[in-house]
Amino acid sequence: MKALEREVGCRLLDKMGKKAVLTQAGEQLLARATRVLAEMSEARAELGRLGKWGQSRLRLGASTTACQHVLPGVLREFKESFPNCVISIEPGDTPEMIDALRAHKIDLAVNLEPKRGEPQDFRPLFTDELHFIVSPQHPWARAGRVERSEIARQNYIVYKRKSYTSAMIEEYFREDDIVLFSQLDLGNMEAIKELVKLGLGISILAPWTAAKELKAGTLVALPLGKRKLKRRWGILHWQGRRMSMVEETFIGLCKTVTENW
Repeated sequence: MKALEREVGCRLLDKMGKKAVLTQAGEQLLARATRVLAEMSEARAELGRLGKWGQSRLRLGASTTACQHVLPGVLREFKESFPNCVISIEPGDTPEMIDALRAHKIDLAVNLEPKRGEPQDFRPLFTDELHFIVSPQHPWARAGRVERSEIARQNYIVYKRKSYTSAMIEEYFREDDIVLFSQLDLGNMEAIKELVKLGLGISILAPWTAAKELKAGTLVALPLGKRKLKRRWGILHWQGRRMSMVEETFIGLCKTVTENW
């Protein structure tokens, strides 16, 4: 106790006969020490729960498309194996998810393959192909083919002009000296499809993102041309970081759910 008093620079105990009682400084120190010990006890309990099966957290990032079409099936299966795992999801495109990984705000991201040179590992899941998506009343839909001379004259409803996908589309048509006219720039895939249904423009999407509408005949998919425009989807994680069992399980389920896409 004398050593502690020397360290804090004041007297903590007073002797009253055979008894020792706390000084005012001692009472204040005890109150703070009690809170610290309680926090340490709670921290030990939380760490103990993390060591038990299924007790963990998983911080995910994903594009809005992946949030809607990939994650529901994966998380449904995941929750059966890890019912007590706390899951958080942060939506965003690939550049935003790279920043989130760099800042350690997320553990994994389901997104398009990043450009070379980024300090992340990428585990491929599936590859898709972009198509023109038009309403059934569009002349291209009725003819069953795309008129190349009319591509530049269409009004396009695109997904986030600054996204990876938009950059890929622009580069694809730039090789044919075609510049697309973007009438609307939206960040909501469902809104894009609804506007295309109304004949307010056409879009360029992967058919799997509009599978329900294509099956119902409310939208029609047509190839971009002889050259295919493909994208690769996968899991992003910080390069060199050891994966937990929870994360490896999630990646495995993503591969299972998307293997036939």
